[in-house]
Parts: sequence; structure tokens; C-alpha cells
Amino acid sequence: MDIVLIIGRILFALIFVNSGLMHFTKNSAMVGYAQYKKVPAAKIAVPLSGVMILVGGLYVALGIYADLGALLIAIFCLVSAFMMHNFWTIDDATAKQTETISFFKNLALAGAALIIFVLVGSGADIGASITGAFFSL
Repeated sequence: MDIVLIIGRILFALIFVNSGLMHFTKNSAMVGYAQYKKVPAAKIAVPLSGVMILVGGLYVALGIYADLGALLIAIFCLVSAFMMHNFWTIDDATAKQTETISFFKNLALAGAALIIFVLVGSGADIGASITGAFFSL
């Protein structure tokens, strides 16, 4: 069953690795959108959050301190949900629906990341890994 756990980790992590890379390759567009959403210090926040999710995704996928990687992802998803997908401030019905979906997607991904954080930190088997846990829960 190790292979199923590894595949699951990789599939979970892909969205964060891809998005983290986009934070750098599409930096100006992402900074512009972050500024539109009134993110403080967007020029710093975009690359910082990109590092968080890129490293987090790679850590989870490769099993390198997967608990730390999952915690980075959870923090990003929770902050992003409330700052970037604040559907409650939007009047346009279509935009509101899109942001609502994104908000709850981020909450679900944060929940999954927190589960990984606790499982790895508690010594659960998540398939073949390069390192053990960073935290001891």
C-alpha cells in the first residue's frame, strides 16, 4: 500500500508545486492580483507564499519532513482563503460563486494538510519517505 500513499501524496502536492512555480513565472500578474485584493506588501507576499507552497508541496510529495510541508500548505490555504477568496465582499453573482468555490476548496485543502501534519507528526505511516517527522506530536 506504500505506492498508494505515495501517489496520494504526489497528487495532493501537485497543485501546490504548480501554483508555487506560477508565483515566480507569473509574478507580475500575481502581484497585480494580490494588490487588487489589498494584500499588504504584495511584492513580498507573492514570492514568500510561492516559496511556502512550493517547498510545502515538495516536502509532502517526497516525504521530506512532510509534516512541516503540510503545515506550510495549511497556513497558506487558510490565509489565502480569507484574503484572496473573500466571497462575502462581492456583489456580482458569478464572481461571488467562483470565489465561494475557491474559498471552500482552500479550506478543504487546509483540512487535508492539517490531517497530514498530525499523522506524520504522530508517527503514522504515509508511505516511503526520505525523512521522518520534523515535529513530534
